[in-house]
Amino acid sequence: MRSTIAKILICIKIIDSDGELKYQLPIFYNRPKKSRNMARVADETRFEAQRHRILKAAATCFNQKGFSGTSLKDVSRHLGLTDAALYYYVKNKEELVHQCYLRAAELGREAMDRGKEEGRNGFEKAYLYIAYHVEIMVGDRGPVAIMSEIPSLKRSHRNEILEVSRRHSLGFEEILEEGIADGSIAPCNVRMTGNAIMGSINWIPKWFHGDSKMGREILEQFPEILTAGLRPVKGEK
Repeated sequence: MRSTIAKILICIKIIDSDGELKYQLPIFYNRPKKSRNMARVADETRFEAQRHRILKAAATCFNQKGFSGTSLKDVSRHLGLTDAALYYYVKNKEELVHQCYLRAAELGREAMDRGKEEGRNGFEKAYLYIAYHVEIMVGDRGPVAIMSEIPSLKRSHRNEILEVSRRHSLGFEEILEEGIADGSIAPCNVRMTGNAIMGSINWIPKWFHGDSKMGREILEQFPEILTAGLRPVKGEK
């Protein structure tokens, strides 16, 4: 059986009256595996927290200056990090953009999953998805990168982002189709409607720059504005 105890070495130095080292006494003590696991989890948590901090800062830079106009030095300066510290998390600018886009896709998927789980019909699912996604965009988890420069990615990364974006769009179209079927959403072209709504959400970081009062107004009004045209007209069959 593999041991669950880690041996930790401590050396006690014995110094004589003249300040000379006489000998070192090695002492081993046992460190439980649980302590090592807790330390590893703490390290991973700190790594992820810093990684998300970097991705948020990078999103700010890329949204404002674009891929070609942003350097890794811009991002490190924004964070107050050295270039070497930033390179610990990403190899180059292209990888940083790729990670920013993956984070944007992940947050969008999270919002959609919550809406689908909590909504009782197609309209409610659409409304809640929009509300949760807007909340991410204007809340503490923003800014989120605008996926406006996918062609700048290398082919494998470009194809991955295009695929996750396609699945997200199809997921929202399915919600709209569900609402049309259950009568909670008026008949519409789900592809055009989905693109219009999601395009409006995804473009928020371009013009919203963190003002808390405006953020509250966006969160209050955007879900109503973006779903107003989805409601069936009273008396319409």
